[in-house]
Amino acid sequence: MRILIRYFFRGVRLLLAPVMLVSEKLSTPKAVERSEAEQAKVDRACEKLALYQFRTCPFCIKVRKEMARLGLDIERRDAQLDPAHKQALKEGGGRVKVPCLRIENDDQSVEWLYESDDINAYLNRRFGAA
Repeated sequence: MRILIRYFFRGVRLLLAPVMLVSEKLSTPKAVERSEAEQAKVDRACEKLALYQFRTCPFCIKVRKEMARLGLDIERRDAQLDPAHKQALKEGGGRVKVPCLRIENDDQSVEWLYESDDINAYLNRRFGAA
């Protein structure tokens, strides 16, 4: 019985995945406008960030939309399809749970921030309009 339930939900995910991805494309907001100098500064800060994600995870989509709204070019690492990223997430963050934002601080220490609402709050505090 357990195997039937597992395959049922895999089938549901396969059917919903294209709908979720198209919905993300259609509803992604326009990025905030910044001067070239401000955007260059934001881009340099984003080089120290990486988002571990699954492509069709609704919480990951929520974070990607916020990244688009804030005009952030953060590296996306697919922890579902790339075993190296999955292992890095497990070793660094302690668990394979997405979304997870890897934050490299100026002192070379690394923070792992889980939960879409926490990630969005962090991004807004750091890059949102003053």
